[in-house]
Amino acid sequence: MIVDALIDGKPGGILRPSVTEAAPTEETPIMVIHAKAAQPAIPGTTLFDGEQARKGYQLNKMCYSFNDAANRAAFKADEAAYCERYQLTPEQRAAVEAKNVLQLIAAGGNVYYLAKFAGIFGLDVQDLGAQQTGKTKAEFIAMLAAYAH
Repeated sequence: MIVDALIDGKPGGILRPSVTEAAPTEETPIMVIHAKAAQPAIPGTTLFDGEQARKGYQLNKMCYSFNDAANRAAFKADEAAYCERYQLTPEQRAAVEAKNVLQLIAAGGNVYYLAKFAGIFGLDVQDLGAQQTGKTKAEFIAMLAAYAH
């Protein structure tokens, strides 16, 4: 079993009990630590969970910055310097350089933020899906259409 809890609103810090309307009793404890069962492995899939979110925070923050045209231009002008600005890990930098969606996801990237990154290169979410499934974009679109019927 994996315990995933925030302490004082963030990892580390002082453990503070949650406030309840009623006074605590044996039936209503002051504090509850939420436990979750280990997630089953899905072959070929990186599960975006709390661990991946923490791992990819800087990468996703960088991708979010691409909402601003000036930031997209700065990235295009000097990708390495832009990655340094966000303190990406070597794994994340390699994935950015390769423009490989699966590597970006494995490095903690969230597909919604990665879509901002892909947009810089004229790619859309269907291009990302094609990369993830190992299909061409046309094959991926055909697969989606087949599922719709």
